[in-house]
Amino acid sequence: MFQVGEIISTFEKEEEFYLKGLKLITVDCSFAERHHAELYANPFFNGLVEYIIYGPVVSMVWEGKNVVTTSRKIIGARNRSDSALVTIRGDFAYEIGRNVIHGSDSVESGRKEIALWFPEGPVSWESSLHPWIYE
Repeated sequence: MFQVGEIISTFEKEEEFYLKGLKLITVDCSFAERHHAELYANPFFNGLVEYIIYGPVVSMVWEGKNVVTTSRKIIGARNRSDSALVTIRGDFAYEIGRNVIHGSDSVESGRKEIALWFPEGPVSWESSLHPWIYE
Protein backbone atom coordinates (compact mmCIF):
# COMPACT_ATOMS: atom_id res chain seq x y z
CA MET A 1 0.00 0.00 0.00
CA PHE A 2 0.97 3.65 -0.04
CA GLN A 3 1.17 6.56 2.34
CA VAL A 4 -0.85 9.73 1.80
CA GLY A 5 2.38 11.64 2.36
CA GLU A 6 3.91 10.14 -0.77
CA ILE A 7 1.11 11.57 -2.90
CA ILE A 8 1.28 14.97 -1.21
CA SER A 9 5.06 14.95 -1.66
CA THR A 10 4.64 14.32 -5.39
CA PHE A 11 2.65 17.55 -5.71
CA GLU A 12 4.96 19.46 -3.36
CA LYS A 13 7.87 18.73 -5.70
CA GLU A 14 6.20 20.93 -8.32
CA GLU A 15 7.87 24.24 -7.49
CA GLU A 16 5.00 26.23 -8.94
CA PHE A 17 2.29 24.51 -6.87
CA TYR A 18 0.95 25.78 -3.56
CA LEU A 19 -1.19 23.73 -1.19
CA LYS A 20 -4.33 25.78 -0.47
CA GLY A 21 -6.55 23.18 1.19
CA LEU A 22 -6.20 19.81 2.90
CA LYS A 23 -8.65 17.76 4.90
CA LEU A 24 -9.42 14.18 5.84
CA ILE A 25 -13.13 13.45 5.63
CA THR A 26 -15.55 10.57 5.59
CA VAL A 27 -17.82 10.92 2.57
CA ASP A 28 -21.48 9.95 2.84
CA CYS A 29 -23.57 8.60 -0.03
CA SER A 30 -25.34 11.90 -0.76
CA PHE A 31 -22.04 13.79 -0.97
CA ALA A 32 -20.50 11.12 -3.21
CA GLU A 33 -23.49 11.31 -5.55
CA ARG A 34 -23.09 15.09 -5.81
CA HIS A 35 -19.37 14.73 -6.51
CA HIS A 36 -19.99 12.20 -9.29
CA ALA A 37 -23.30 13.72 -10.52
CA GLU A 38 -22.14 14.13 -14.13
CA LEU A 39 -21.54 10.36 -14.29
CA TYR A 40 -24.97 9.37 -12.98
CA ALA A 41 -26.17 7.72 -16.22
CA ASN A 42 -23.10 5.47 -16.49
CA PRO A 43 -23.29 1.82 -15.44
CA PHE A 44 -20.26 2.26 -13.15
CA PHE A 45 -21.82 5.15 -11.16
CA ASN A 46 -22.86 3.01 -8.18
CA GLY A 47 -19.39 1.48 -8.01
CA LEU A 48 -17.80 4.95 -7.87
CA VAL A 49 -20.11 5.97 -5.05
CA GLU A 50 -19.45 2.75 -3.11
CA TYR A 51 -15.69 3.16 -3.52
CA ILE A 52 -15.49 6.77 -2.33
CA ILE A 53 -17.64 6.13 0.76
CA TYR A 54 -15.69 3.01 1.76
CA GLY A 55 -13.16 4.90 3.87
CA PRO A 56 -11.82 8.35 4.61
CA VAL A 57 -10.77 10.62 1.75
CA VAL A 58 -7.93 13.12 1.75
CA SER A 59 -9.11 16.15 -0.18
CA MET A 60 -6.64 18.76 -1.39
CA VAL A 61 -6.61 22.05 -3.26
CA TRP A 62 -3.49 22.93 -5.22
CA GLU A 63 -2.91 26.26 -6.94
CA GLY A 64 -0.26 27.24 -9.43
CA LYS A 65 0.72 27.87 -12.99
CA ASN A 66 -0.95 25.31 -15.31
CA VAL A 67 -2.04 23.37 -12.25
CA VAL A 68 -4.78 21.36 -14.00
CA THR A 69 -2.68 20.31 -17.00
CA THR A 70 0.39 19.51 -14.93
CA SER A 71 -1.62 17.69 -12.25
CA ARG A 72 -3.24 15.48 -14.87
CA LYS A 73 0.24 14.46 -16.02
CA ILE A 74 1.37 13.77 -12.44
CA ILE A 75 -1.78 11.75 -11.74
CA GLY A 76 -1.60 9.66 -14.93
CA ALA A 77 -4.20 7.98 -17.13
CA ARG A 78 -7.38 6.56 -15.58
CA ASN A 79 -6.38 3.09 -16.65
CA ARG A 80 -3.21 2.05 -14.84
CA SER A 81 -1.98 0.10 -17.85
CA ASP A 82 -1.98 3.39 -19.81
CA SER A 83 -0.12 5.29 -17.06
CA ALA A 84 3.61 5.72 -16.84
CA LEU A 85 5.12 4.12 -13.75
CA VAL A 86 6.28 7.50 -12.48
CA THR A 87 2.69 8.76 -12.13
CA ILE A 88 0.50 8.38 -9.06
CA ARG A 89 -1.87 5.98 -10.80
CA GLY A 90 1.01 4.14 -12.46
CA ASP A 91 2.67 3.62 -9.09
CA PHE A 92 -0.32 3.10 -6.78
CA ALA A 93 -3.51 2.20 -8.69
CA TYR A 94 -4.58 -1.38 -9.30
CA GLU A 95 -7.75 -1.22 -11.36
CA ILE A 96 -9.53 1.48 -13.36
CA GLY A 97 -12.39 1.69 -10.83
CA ARG A 98 -9.91 1.85 -7.95
CA ASN A 99 -7.49 4.41 -9.29
CA VAL A 100 -6.54 5.97 -5.94
CA ILE A 101 -6.80 9.64 -6.94
CA HIS A 102 -9.14 12.08 -8.62
CA GLY A 103 -8.05 15.30 -10.28
CA SER A 104 -10.17 17.98 -11.87
CA ASP A 105 -10.16 17.84 -15.67
CA SER A 106 -10.59 21.59 -16.17
CA VAL A 107 -10.39 24.85 -14.26
CA GLU A 108 -14.21 25.05 -14.32
CA SER A 109 -14.54 21.54 -12.84
CA GLY A 110 -11.91 22.44 -10.28
CA ARG A 111 -13.89 25.46 -9.13
CA LYS A 112 -17.04 23.36 -8.75
CA GLU A 113 -15.19 20.64 -6.86
CA ILE A 114 -13.47 23.13 -4.56
CA ALA A 115 -16.88 24.66 -3.77
CA LEU A 116 -18.22 21.19 -2.93
CA TRP A 117 -15.27 19.87 -0.93
CA PHE A 118 -14.20 23.18 0.64
CA PRO A 119 -17.36 25.26 1.15
CA GLU A 120 -15.37 27.49 3.50
CA GLY A 121 -12.99 28.19 0.61
CA PRO A 122 -9.32 27.38 0.25
CA VAL A 123 -6.71 28.97 2.51
CA SER A 124 -5.65 32.40 1.32
CA TRP A 125 -1.86 32.70 1.36
CA GLU A 126 0.94 33.36 -1.05
CA SER A 127 4.44 31.93 -1.00
CA SER A 128 7.33 34.36 -0.76
CA LEU A 129 8.55 32.77 -4.01
CA HIS A 130 5.42 33.87 -5.90
CA PRO A 131 6.88 37.13 -7.30
CA TRP A 132 9.96 35.21 -8.47
CA ILE A 133 7.90 32.62 -10.39
CA TYR A 134 5.05 34.68 -11.85
CA GLU A 135 5.19 37.85 -13.94
